[in-house]
Amino acid sequence: MPFDYVELEEAQRLDGLRMVVVTGVPSPWGEAAKGILHMKQIPWVAVRLDAGSQAMADWTGQRSGPVAMYEDEAPRGGWAEILLLAERLAPKPSLLPSNAEERILAMGLSHEICGEMGLGWCRRLQGVDDGLNDRGGFPKPIAAYLGDKYGYRAEEAPTYVERVVAILGALSDRLKTQRDAGSRFYLGNAPTAVDVYSATMMALFRPLPPEQCPMRDALRSTFESTDELIERALDPILLEHRDFVYEEYLELPLSL
Repeated sequence: MPFDYVELEEAQRLDGLRMVVVTGVPSPWGEAAKGILHMKQIPWVAVRLDAGSQAMADWTGQRSGPVAMYEDEAPRGGWAEILLLAERLAPKPSLLPSNAEERILAMGLSHEICGEMGLGWCRRLQGVDDGLNDRGGFPKPIAAYLGDKYGYRAEEAPTYVERVVAILGALSDRLKTQRDAGSRFYLGNAPTAVDVYSATMMALFRPLPPEQCPMRDALRSTFESTDELIERALDPILLEHRDFVYEEYLELPLSL
């Protein structure tokens, strides 16, 4: 579903749903939010994140993206808050199972992918550690900024890789179990938010090709920078699942 970028001042005057998003890179949290809105056909307007703008920080309550602003309600910056808002605005198609046990599992899997100390969080901190120690990862100025922002601690660096490897393994095992049962999804036989989060989070390991995901080569190299343990844990089924979800349910090429 197409969306338009507007300036902050215009967005503040508009009604409905507005969302501040990171531009120039396939930020998995932002791309997931865009994908959820696309699947539900929820109209919205986009505002480019300006982390240095005090006016934007005053409006959204933070200097990150995505942040969803709906009418005069409080800002929503967490992955779960944005998902639940989308479920409220467009109950169909639902991206959360109606069965309570399956819904609990969906939220748990989503947290392991998107939440604090989850897959994306630890992958980002691993990139910080690599950058600060000249092993690839983020360029040092960016690594220092992200490290301060997201709680990097040098003594915990081995934990970041361990958690990334463990979560990648759990996700690939889940997809293989589902495949053996005749499903291409993490839960049941229809897409849920877990499928969206998994597909978009793969950008931190293997961004989509340039014709689908236009980004600078240096940034692409940063996103792809990894180590032997993570490389082994990145099972092909995770990338196959990503391609399936994008081809069937999300928009290509990405609008960055």
